[in-house]
Order: sequence, then structure tokens, then C-alpha cells
Amino acid sequence: MGMTGFRPDVAVVDGGELAAEPLWPEQSILTRGNSIKFVAEVVSNNWQNDYARKVEDYATLGISEYWIVDYAGLGGIRYIGKPKQPTVSICTLVDGEYEIKLLRDSQTIKSSIFPNLTLTAQQVLKAGNMTFQKALKESRNFFNSLLQKAFRGKL
Repeated sequence: MGMTGFRPDVAVVDGGELAAEPLWPEQSILTRGNSIKFVAEVVSNNWQNDYARKVEDYATLGISEYWIVDYAGLGGIRYIGKPKQPTVSICTLVDGEYEIKLLRDSQTIKSSIFPNLTLTAQQVLKAGNMTFQKALKESRNFFNSLLQKAFRGKL
């Protein structure tokens, strides 16, 4: 079965790798994992995609780090545990498969892509009481701000 195209909520792209992307100039499509350093998805009602399909496809592509931000605890018990509660899943690629660490509350996030990052799961899940669309917008803004700081060396 072939991979399906996804539009991640947040992605960090390596601009130096874009020249090797065959579809980028014409269609803005990335097909090589080397081009994508980090992806984050905010879980919605179709949580199965974030926890199953995307985990497999992103690992196959070779994306180093994938965060699943489940601010409402929507994911299945198999993925976020019991009782279901807001969870940040940090997926780190090791030997072609993701090692997944579940984080909640004040647990500290450790990122291989952003080694100087100092955030807790609670900070990432802060948008948890908002409607999904507002939470998605806030999460995107939060991650974009975070990434700008990281690239300026201020984290």
C-alpha cells in the first residue's frame, strides 16, 4: 500500500534539501524525509490518522521527530493510556521506527531536533479548553513562535 499525502499542522523543512525534491518546484510537494526535520499534528476527531497512519508513513519517510498533541485526550486507550487524558506523544525515529514517549502535565519535553528546548507537556497542551479550530490556530501560532525562537538560538 502506498503512502497518502498529508498536510501536517506544523512542519520544519530543511531549505538546503529542497533542491533535491523532484516535485517541489512545480507542486510544493515533499517526498524525501531528509527535507522534513520535524512534524507536529494536533489531534482531532480523526485521531486514528495521527496515531496510526501518520506514525507509519512519517517513519517510512524518515522524519526524525513527530509530535502528536492530543489536547482533549481523544486518542484511543491503546495510544494514550487509561484514563484518557491530554497527552503529548513524542515520536523519535530510531532504526527506522518511532520510539514513543507519552508526556502529560509538567513532564519535560526532550527533543532531538531542538536540544535546547525547555517546555513541558502542559505548556504545549495549554490550548486544551478551546474549540478545535481555535486550538489548532493557537497551536500553529505557538509552534511557529517556538520554531522562530529555536532558529534564533533563544531557547
